[in-house]
Amino acid sequence: MSFIEVKQISKEFKVASKKSGLKEAFKSFFKREYLNIKAVCDISFSIEKGEIVGYIGPNGAGKSTTIKILSGILTPDKGRCMIDGMVPWLDRKKYVKKIGVVFGQRSQLWWDIPAEDTFDLLKSMYDIPEEEYQATKSDLIEKLNLKDIINIPVRQLSLGQRMRCEIAASLLHNPEILFLDEPTIGLDAVSKQLVRDFIKKLNKEKKTTIILTSHDMSDITTLARRIILIGKGQVLYDGSLKRLKNKYGTYRYIGIKSNEKLIIRNKGVIKKEKTKDGYYLTIDTNVITVSELLNIVSRKIKIDDIEIDNESIDSIIVKLYEDFAI
Repeated sequence: MSFIEVKQISKEFKVASKKSGLKEAFKSFFKREYLNIKAVCDISFSIEKGEIVGYIGPNGAGKSTTIKILSGILTPDKGRCMIDGMVPWLDRKKYVKKIGVVFGQRSQLWWDIPAEDTFDLLKSMYDIPEEEYQATKSDLIEKLNLKDIINIPVRQLSLGQRMRCEIAASLLHNPEILFLDEPTIGLDAVSKQLVRDFIKKLNKEKKTTIILTSHDMSDITTLARRIILIGKGQVLYDGSLKRLKNKYGTYRYIGIKSNEKLIIRNKGVIKKEKTKDGYYLTIDTNVITVSELLNIVSRKIKIDDIEIDNESIDSIIVKLYEDFAI
């Protein structure tokens, strides 16, 4: 059995349905109508110990519901979930000592006290031995560069500083599994890089299993080799980033610098744009290769310079969404 095993998990929510208008609002006071929304529907996947998996999808796809089920906050309507031999919502007291959770838009730090004071409270909550706590805290302070901010009230910290403290707080008890929900949201480039480097080092040194959700695809491509794409409450893709790029990343973008006029109508040339000093071509490499295109263009005009770009991961994900009509 895999370290994390999810089999046909489903969760449905009952939400109030309210029509617009004063008359409808008045009627809802006496007779409220409800809709049943399927947040997740028969989701299945497995994750091995030490993996970093990107769990992605559009807003409302069911990502947060899945994470809450995996962390033991929600109980599914049906299906089963075993993580390291435990059922998260049944073995919660024992299970929570094995997990750490970071929500980019929610804080577990006390707002008006320094982060170190919250760390001390978490030490008591998790019943961490003093010697182990001090060693872990010192290691996290060094690796996340917290020395100069650890004693400043959390409300006075920048977003990047607070997120580094949030990550440290979630790791004080040395969890085996780390759930990261938008860990770099709103961070500047320097803070993002620091957080990503730390997560990679944590996974390499301690073999921590990490499940990462993010709308910033740079997080996913930097950290995860495997992604699980969810949409409409169902798993749509589960596999490597490399395979995804090979299947959907077939477009190439070629900048050609030339003063001469270019006329090209070959199959596979999706788009031609005139630029200030030449042309910008979009091609489908399933139809025409880059070398074939350049041979054709070089016979038509004198090329002064060339720039070739691959399709971005964001564009690939959009294509995937379009395929599944989400």
